[in-house]
Amino acid sequence: MKYLVMIYASEADYNAMSGKPSEGYPAWSEQDLQAMFAHMEALNNDLAESGEVLDGAGLSAPSQARVVSGGTDGTQVVSDGPFGETKELLAGYWVLECESLDRVTEIAKRVHACPAPAGAPVTDVVIRQIMDTPSEA
Repeated sequence: MKYLVMIYASEADYNAMSGKPSEGYPAWSEQDLQAMFAHMEALNNDLAESGEVLDGAGLSAPSQARVVSGGTDGTQVVSDGPFGETKELLAGYWVLECESLDRVTEIAKRVHACPAPAGAPVTDVVIRQIMDTPSEA
């Protein structure tokens, strides 16, 4: 079965990782970043070796996002980030093909265990099964 594993972050998270702290978001040191990158690289290498990873990527900061929504008059409205009303946005993802929900949950726990500086918020890791497309008759 295929699964989408998602991690989330806020603009404050991205700022802290760039060395700009705010309340509740301590600045990341170079060592903190290296530990995070090493953890994710080891995870990605293991998933590639097992053949379970189909795709995955980290995403740019919310300040670089753009949203297209519907206006009150039915027109489309384009908004550039960051979005004050949104606490967290998708920060990265993996598309995995795993034998079971238990296996992908093991992987998500490993993602969740990624090192971060003391006091940094830890967000949830979300798993969603990717529904199969019905085959054409």
